[in-house]
Amino acid sequence: MPRHPHVSPTIAAMGGSVYSSLAHRLAAHRGPTYPLHIGDTWREPPAECQMEALRTADHPGLHRYAPVHGLPALLDAIVARERATTMLPVAPDEVLVTAGATGGLGAVAGALLAPGDEVLLLAPYWPLIAGIVRTMGGTPVPVPVFDGPVDAPTVRAAVEGALTHRTVAIYANTPNNPTGRLLPTASLEALVDVARAHDLWLWTDEVYAHYAYAAPHTFGRPLAPERTFAAHSFSKAYGMAGNRCGYVVGPADVMEHLRKVSTHTFYSTPTAAQVAAERALDGPGDAWAAEAAAGYAEVGAEAARRLGLPAPEGSTFLFFDVADALDAAGLTGLLEACVERGLLLAPGPSFGPFPTHVRLCFTAAPPEVVLEGVDILGAVLRARR
Repeated sequence: MPRHPHVSPTIAAMGGSVYSSLAHRLAAHRGPTYPLHIGDTWREPPAECQMEALRTADHPGLHRYAPVHGLPALLDAIVARERATTMLPVAPDEVLVTAGATGGLGAVAGALLAPGDEVLLLAPYWPLIAGIVRTMGGTPVPVPVFDGPVDAPTVRAAVEGALTHRTVAIYANTPNNPTGRLLPTASLEALVDVARAHDLWLWTDEVYAHYAYAAPHTFGRPLAPERTFAAHSFSKAYGMAGNRCGYVVGPADVMEHLRKVSTHTFYSTPTAAQVAAERALDGPGDAWAAEAAAGYAEVGAEAARRLGLPAPEGSTFLFFDVADALDAAGLTGLLEACVERGLLLAPGPSFGPFPTHVRLCFTAAPPEVVLEGVDILGAVLRARR
């Protein structure tokens, strides 16, 4: 019972920095910098979807609250998109427009979790999901999957081995942040089998669906629409991270409870962001994403080649073990050696039980800058091995 001056012990135990505790040191660095720790893009959104393209004369109410469910035009566009990509008869009451996929997954967690409930997180995982589960009273349980074989029997065995009587949901992010791996259709089907056998929810984080290079992305909801919540993000799809707009699709009878959570947390998604998102879905977004995907795949493959790693199968990241370059100072020492040369990376422990890994985002800066940063990293690693 945290009374003044104490705070929630759950929140107090959470780290304040997810992607780099050294980011503040970059401001004092003299010379070029390579901020490859944040999962973002250097590209601007399609011209028609940028904030300066929106006028209040064309969009009355642009600076007022949007409906908590989402703007009707955007909901209609999302429904049309979901019907086309999943072949399901999606209806507006199965969709909630959210403050990014982060807000969407927060609404899912808030609606479904009771104190002490466990969520199995296929690891390495997107760092914020563990904090979201904790914030909503649940317990995140890392299940290492993406660091090894991702065939269906292996994935099934890993998940079944982590089940307890407190397990209520499975979270899977594919294309994966941070590994760049894709979860095959058969492996997703195995997750569905486990979920149905044990009466579990399935949360599919599909924010990088546009960025699957090695094989087509498999959408989760068609496999089990009665228990699946799929999260999507205009941040990742169309370079709109600052807009804070995404959406969740799930069973209609539960979505009303997600809307309760969203109403009492972020209330409604920024109106201008929703207008920009609707414009993106109206045409320019797909062409932009196709061009971005080709560029991302090229720089990702080249970054991997320079580091002696496999090319990423999807998403915008490389995740790899640097244990052979660590000294007595451990991972912190390596990250400090990098920041001394203007390079920031994300530490592996942010993504689960990976104390000797690092993550590099190869879209956070223009390709030439990214590759310069990669070469600096390669030099640091060689000098320490």
